Amino acid sequence: MNGIQDIQETFGNIDIYLFDQLLKGTYQNCRTVLDAGCGTGRNLIYFLNNAYDVHGVDHYPESINQIKSLVKETLNLKAAENFHIASVEDMPFENEKFDLVISSAVLHFAQSLGHFEGMLCEMWRVLKPGGYLFCRLASDIGIESSVRFIGNGRYILPDESERFLVNQEMLIRLTKKLGGILHEPIKTTNVQNLRSMTTWCVRKGE
Repeated sequence: MNGIQDIQETFGNIDIYLFDQLLKGTYQNCRTVLDAGCGTGRNLIYFLNNAYDVHGVDHYPESINQIKSLVKETLNLKAAENFHIASVEDMPFENEKFDLVISSAVLHFAQSLGHFEGMLCEMWRVLKPGGYLFCRLASDIGIESSVRFIGNGRYILPDESERFLVNQEMLIRLTKKLGGILHEPIKTTNVQNLRSMTTWCVRKGE
């Protein structure tokens, strides 16, 4: 039981595919980290506990207030100032600031292709050359015949939720357009044919 508690204290409720990258040592040389759409910080516990320079944005004030309180309690007031109420498509950071940008369950809330590309390009803007972009987002991979297109890149899924969906071809095309490289194959988890979540791991060219 202590072992499980230790893991939870170290990593929190982290996305399992982000955890996979940490176990592989992919981000061992990354020191500056941004969670773009951080929510209350579920993916940041490990980074906060291990002296990374951690930043986050979210458009929900209550989420930012909650993570600020957490950071003040565990670190200090100065570290809490790294978290901002802001949209992912308009972030208050200089170009090429971060070694790692995390986008977990955010991009599929895009309202259109333009909105999706705006968020993506903004994350790419603040990523350093040689840095890593970790994305988890909804796709139609494996459930193509079960989703219903409603316009602007958005679909109704079998679980009746509405999402902006990508597919493998689109992700490969975007990787090339950005000038990045896939450092992991594109991986998709099919959840009982109700929805599919895809992991897209890209490294920015030097």
